[in-house]
Amino acid sequence: MSRLRIAAWGAAIANALFLALEVAALAGGQTDWLPMWFVPFLVAAFLAPSVVGLLIANRQPRNVIAWIMLLGPLVLTVQTGLIVFGEGWVLQADRATWPLLYAWPIAIAFVFPNGRLLSRRWRRVVGLAIFSFAGFTAMASLDPSPFYGEDASVSNPLAGNTVGEALHVGWTAWILWVGMLASLFAGAYAIRLRLRRSTGIERLQTMWLAWALALVPIVLVLCFLSGLLGYTLGVTVIDWIVFPMLMGIWVATAAAIGIAITRHGLYAIEGLVNRTLVYVALTALLVSAYAAITIGLGVLVGGDSPWVIALATLVVAFAFRPLRARIQDLVNRRYRRARYEGVRLVRAFEDEVRDGLRAPEEVSAVVAEALGDQLAAIYFWLPETEAFADASGEIVDELPRYERSRRDIGRDDARTALLLHDPALLERRDLLDGVLAAAALSIEMARLRVEVRIQLAEVEASRTRIVEAGYEERRRLERDLHDGAQQRLVSLGVQLRRLQLKLPREAAVLSPAFDQVVDEVGAAIADLRQIAAGVRPARLDDGLLEALRELARSAPVKVEVEASAERAPASVEAAAYFVACEALTNAVKHGSPSKVAMRAIRENGTLHVSVVDDGVGGAVVRRGSGLAGLRDRVGALGGTLEIVSPRAGGTRVEVVIPCES
Repeated sequence: MSRLRIAAWGAAIANALFLALEVAALAGGQTDWLPMWFVPFLVAAFLAPSVVGLLIANRQPRNVIAWIMLLGPLVLTVQTGLIVFGEGWVLQADRATWPLLYAWPIAIAFVFPNGRLLSRRWRRVVGLAIFSFAGFTAMASLDPSPFYGEDASVSNPLAGNTVGEALHVGWTAWILWVGMLASLFAGAYAIRLRLRRSTGIERLQTMWLAWALALVPIVLVLCFLSGLLGYTLGVTVIDWIVFPMLMGIWVATAAAIGIAITRHGLYAIEGLVNRTLVYVALTALLVSAYAAITIGLGVLVGGDSPWVIALATLVVAFAFRPLRARIQDLVNRRYRRARYEGVRLVRAFEDEVRDGLRAPEEVSAVVAEALGDQLAAIYFWLPETEAFADASGEIVDELPRYERSRRDIGRDDARTALLLHDPALLERRDLLDGVLAAAALSIEMARLRVEVRIQLAEVEASRTRIVEAGYEERRRLERDLHDGAQQRLVSLGVQLRRLQLKLPREAAVLSPAFDQVVDEVGAAIADLRQIAAGVRPARLDDGLLEALRELARSAPVKVEVEASAERAPASVEAAAYFVACEALTNAVKHGSPSKVAMRAIRENGTLHVSVVDDGVGGAVVRRGSGLAGLRDRVGALGGTLEIVSPRAGGTRVEVVIPCES
């Protein structure tokens, strides 16, 4: 075992012995400077830094942090050793050494976690801190002034000491006190710089220490208020809180260092630090307000009147919730800037969605921006098909396999989506968790909309397939009528005419009967042609343009036709033709127009059809009418049909049908 390890064990054993001596003195009644219920706090404060320092020294005997933690508890041993000399010496030691209770945590802040200062320039800061603490301790140890408060009856063993009176100058003590306070802020600044410069494991380690040292300011405030209340109103209740909390700083600092070195990723430290900062600031402000009200009103009315304490308590109770919310916002904005901005961005997006300015499906891009990862993407889970879909509603057969981390997103214990993100965000779980928690509702809304859109697309595709199947069936019927029954009737008529011509003269009396039968056959053929034309007009074989021209030629009014010769799918052309035919029929039958204009133009994969007349107008689409049926047919193809028909202003029928290029 090396000399340094032996020295570390010696320091730890010395701490344990001094602790045993202190406890024995308290238990034996040799001193009453601490009540017995303080003993557990004293034991924990002694053992925690000693044990952690010894563990570090065994692994890294040259690490400065280990020796700071081993020597820190020795501060209290000065008081322990002076027990045998009387209570006056204990109080004098307490007066001189209390700043050293904060010294070793501040020293840790300068060198944690690697045992080295941030730079050489920090040597001056450390030197100033050592001078301030050492100077104040030396000056206070020779202070000959009497004790105050409950200890005013105890005589100072150094009373009348001329050296102490010469050294103890009021303004000098205040300068040294300001120097110690400045070293506290310097330690906090050092922690802040390390947090800003460090990444990964070192950042998590530093955050553990930042969490523990966040308790220091509140204890300082309590110390100040304790002295202030003691001087003004004789209130000493805070004294019963200060010492346990001061010992708690030692335990928390030692525990934080131990966790940071061994299990730095065990807990969500960023959230713990955040809550600690919030409640430290909240406690300090509320205690300050309580003290200000108590002191202010106590001076006016005299003493510690019950109604003064009740009023102060009531004010603090009412201020707790709004003050906490405000401090939480300030802490998030200052110390969790990335998370704060990310959550703010997501909430602003939700407000825009609520106002109808943006679609929930844009949440993927918003989350990517909030996380600072432009390649981040959200894929929505479809439980019915057990597949993922993107924001556009496209089913994703296989997720990207490039180097991305996956994060399941759920709401109410149900899977809603999957986030693919930069693996570096795993070290910033506070940001990742905060943004996803804020975006959970928007993600669920987007998933539901995507799912509905996919279902509607399937319904529309199904309707289109039904229309296409019906149209193909009508074409088959038209071919069967034309090539089957119609041809047979034509052949039958021809055969009847041949039989009529071959009749002998004496059978001429039957000729009128044959003429009647042939006429009936001709009428049946005409009826079949009309039925076939209603199923699927043969005019469409040459395209929509020729079919509309043929329709215009057969109309009893002047019809102007403007159409492109570019072909469209057969079902689209048939729907457009039937719309034009129905609109023209209604115009002639009900509108009494002088002219009608038909237009059928294909633009950007869409067929635009319009039929405009200058008739009396006032057309209304009624249930069961021809236009109502055509609207359903056009809708089945994903199109729209609109009718504008003011009275005495003519009628305009417009159809828009998407068609493949």
